[in-house]
Amino acid sequence: MSDGHLDLVTSAEAIAAIVRATRRIAVLGIKTEQQRDQPAFYVPEYMLRAGYDIVPVPVYYPEVTEILGQKVYRAISLIPGRVDMVNVFRRSQDIPPHLPDILSARPKVVWFQLGIVNDEAALTLARAGIQVVQDRCLLVEHRRLR
Repeated sequence: MSDGHLDLVTSAEAIAAIVRATRRIAVLGIKTEQQRDQPAFYVPEYMLRAGYDIVPVPVYYPEVTEILGQKVYRAISLIPGRVDMVNVFRRSQDIPPHLPDILSARPKVVWFQLGIVNDEAALTLARAGIQVVQDRCLLVEHRRLR
């Protein structure tokens, strides 16, 4: 694709289509049950209850082997099988070090949660043919579909 901007998703219709088409979500920066009051835990928990396959990829908590009853992976590229979406719970400035891992996993979509915007990282992903959603809450967008 010559123009990466084509994969920067902003329309409500395109976001709804992504949410409907997604089945398997790797959650980069997921928190543990100990932090259940934080969005990086309760958003993936909600999505799991809604029927999505959640694959935890925590950045911290090296001793944790399971979150939400699911096996933890330390890198997106180590997850066996296809990942439809990488749901990112990292500060905007902390995203660039994860780009090589995300790019090697080739997800269909990378979703930066509400408050997370990194235009340079988004453009890098879009140029690789990966759809990018920035500054949106997956839980909120899923609830809009109901």
